[in-house]
Amino acid sequence: MHPHSLVALVTLLALLTYFWMSTRVPIARNKCGIQAPAMTGDPVLERTIRAHYNTLEWLPLFLVSMWLFAIYWNDLVAAALGVVWIVGRILYALGYAADAAKRGPGFLIQAIATAVLLFGALGRVIYILVMVGA
Repeated sequence: MHPHSLVALVTLLALLTYFWMSTRVPIARNKCGIQAPAMTGDPVLERTIRAHYNTLEWLPLFLVSMWLFAIYWNDLVAAALGVVWIVGRILYALGYAADAAKRGPGFLIQAIATAVLLFGALGRVIYILVMVGA
């Protein structure tokens, strides 16, 4: 297996998850009868768009952290945390579209996965810089 193949696979799955969320926006538009470029007017459409955009906002933080964690710590652990992030984002999107109050569990799951990846990578890089020298 090539180095970081698992993280590459999870990266692609995360992007496919984002693509799936993007397909939910026109479905919500058709369901509520609000066509582009309008972004408001129906709570379901607004929540679906917000879930999609919020995922886009988190993707850079998640992807960079996952890759750095894989490089500096462990590929398998990084990939596993990436899968947790994807599950959290799916739960977030489905919960948010149903009711804004239901977005919390999915958001918390993905935020914790991202925090572990981010601070794990940061801690390891700092450790290496201190031990090896800058």
